[in-house]
Amino acid sequence: MRFMVRDVMTREVVAVHGDTAFKDVAETLVAHGVSAVPVVDGENHVIGVVSEADLLRKEEFKEQYYGEGYRPPLRTRLRRSLSKERHRSGSGGDTAAGVMSAPAVTIRSHASVVSAMRLMAEHGVKRLPVVGRDGRLAGIVSRGDLMRVFLRTDAEIEREVREDVLGHSLWAGTSDVRATVDKGVVTLTGSMRLRSDARIAVRMVERVNGVVEVIDHVTWREDD
Repeated sequence: MRFMVRDVMTREVVAVHGDTAFKDVAETLVAHGVSAVPVVDGENHVIGVVSEADLLRKEEFKEQYYGEGYRPPLRTRLRRSLSKERHRSGSGGDTAAGVMSAPAVTIRSHASVVSAMRLMAEHGVKRLPVVGRDGRLAGIVSRGDLMRVFLRTDAEIEREVREDVLGHSLWAGTSDVRATVDKGVVTLTGSMRLRSDARIAVRMVERVNGVVEVIDHVTWREDD
């Protein structure tokens, strides 16, 4: 089974509207213990995201929540520098729409977990609003949510490799191939007729969610 964003995302989302007051946005982040929230319009379309980094641009937030002399952590300062290339609707506003990052980096619920990880890395964000075909907010997925796929037990991984990959996904005979799993590391042993099929089997096992590494001890009888 390939994990999709919908399998790990949070469906109960804390969001704010574009006209939400700056102070209310800050209090929402603090009250819910999150570092960013989606900004939606009246029809629940995602129009941006407000993060702590966005709020820290205003002295009012620094003074109210961190006190005088506060210096944003290096992570925030780096994010600020990297985000200069992205369009912003303004850093001096008094509403969510005035400080949000826009357009929002979003993802669809049927996208793969790997795609979500790559998108987060590409844009340097920790969470992605999940939207439907109509652009309406459907959930949110964080790095922590995505990392849960790597917390699968060895037994779960072994069962998927044995039943779904070796048992059903490959057209080649795999009856002589065995898989064992230890702390996410899969060891494949046995033999197959063609070298190309043996390589395909290894690649498919590598794509199973939760697999950290594949140790290939599969031999072949014909080098095609």
